[in-house]
Amino acid sequence: MNLRDKLRGLLVRLYTRRVEGHLDHAQVPKHIGVIMDGNRRWAKAAGSTTVHGHRAGADKIEEFLGWCTEADVEVVTFWMLSTDNFTRPEEELVPLLGIIEGVVRTLAADGRWRVHHVGTLDLLPAGMQRTLKEAEEATAHVDGILVNVAIGYGGRQEIADAVRSMLLDAGDKGTSLEELAEAVDVDMIGRHLYTGAQPDPDLVIRTSGEQRLSGFMLWQTAHSEYYFCEVFWPAFRKVDFLRALRDYAARHRRYGG
Repeated sequence: MNLRDKLRGLLVRLYTRRVEGHLDHAQVPKHIGVIMDGNRRWAKAAGSTTVHGHRAGADKIEEFLGWCTEADVEVVTFWMLSTDNFTRPEEELVPLLGIIEGVVRTLAADGRWRVHHVGTLDLLPAGMQRTLKEAEEATAHVDGILVNVAIGYGGRQEIADAVRSMLLDAGDKGTSLEELAEAVDVDMIGRHLYTGAQPDPDLVIRTSGEQRLSGFMLWQTAHSEYYFCEVFWPAFRKVDFLRALRDYAARHRRYGG
């Protein structure tokens, strides 16, 4: 590392401490959604392989959760694999599924996080389905951050699944369609989403410079704040995280009022 890089690193550390020192924990979002974008572009810029990019992105997750713990965040949702990602070439998808499964095992074994799957299980390989179920069972007692792992997730699919769940529940209870139509409301639909009784995301962070949701938690993010960051996910730093929290705290949330 040359002198310029050392000075730059020192300045970033000093700036990070300054931002962190001014952080108001009363204004920290309780639920953060993360669209982890840019793994492949980060790898290409580094002259490396796509698989290496996905591994670097996976390694960032625990580091991010450490920052969230320090900031008193209570729920984090990581979008790891969308329903659209299943159209990727097999030579990329198969290693990616293995990397994601390894992340789930690591989070469960850590002992600090409570793991919850968000998405459609039927789309996933049988081995990953077992890993997700085992991770949820093994961490059900944990009192730390609730970590939603969105794997095989699509926002439209979630809403469709919620409607299907409502209809099945009504059928099990002998409720007629007319009675269900009278009873259905926003809260009922919300209870049938993958996130159930969880609080909606206060803040959604998307890396890599893309400024769209791409179907992420379409129902739950109706009143969320968004923070779009130019940096690729594997290169996301604590200072970037703190800037997102500072930006969030400076906003006045009106909820349509």
